[in-house]
Amino acid sequence: MNRRVQVVKIGGEVAMDADAVSALYTALEATSLRSVIVHGGGALASSIATQYGEPARMIGGRRITSDLDLRTILWSVCGEVNTRLVAAAQQLGLAAVGLSGADANLVEASKRPPRVIDGETIDFGHVGDVVAVHPEVIQAQLDSGYVPIVATLGLTREGSLLNINADTVAARIAQALAADVLYLVTPSGGLRRDASDPASLIPTCSRPDFERGVADGWIAGGMRVKLEEAFACLKSGVADVRITDVAGIGKDGGTRLVEHQAR
Repeated sequence: MNRRVQVVKIGGEVAMDADAVSALYTALEATSLRSVIVHGGGALASSIATQYGEPARMIGGRRITSDLDLRTILWSVCGEVNTRLVAAAQQLGLAAVGLSGADANLVEASKRPPRVIDGETIDFGHVGDVVAVHPEVIQAQLDSGYVPIVATLGLTREGSLLNINADTVAARIAQALAADVLYLVTPSGGLRRDASDPASLIPTCSRPDFERGVADGWIAGGMRVKLEEAFACLKSGVADVRITDVAGIGKDGGTRLVEHQAR
């Protein structure tokens, strides 16, 4: 049996697009690695919350999660998005199992304390920081031939549900499984020097490159969070960490992260 594992994080822009999901599963099958899919779906959750008169609020690329936000995440991310991804896999002949971070204490979390950001004390609400990942339930599904599809909630020791950034969950699961590859899928197809210019995509990004980009201001918000988690994953021993689009999976596409550029 092939024991190699890839972890693939997708956002709602892929998860809710039937053609993109079909292309994703086709790409994963072509790699011949065992796959774990970790997904967000914040756009759908935000849309529902807005209908209830409470637009989403983001600080530093991370979502503040109110009582209503948490409920909409349960309805959308853990409900509709996860179930549609499982159904699409079944239609393509892949045996998939839907999970969330609450299942079998997969993602153990603690509530994020208030933080001072740009001089303002921010209470992120029902947002969690990962304490530990207990991957046994994923490993059992992989060993049984299933594709685990994970919605990114966490669970405290007291049983409280918390919203956790999907890039963070994917990176921590990749570390816990000692995955061979982590793909963070994004519509931009990788890291761009100019977010609006596809031609400015950077094929390789080192940690010093990242630090300079943050200092210069062109790496910020959600991309900064994504890269922070990606570099932490790289440091933990996951050898191949990439930011790419669906088309780049298994084809050396997008931006590969390295500790230092080759001389």
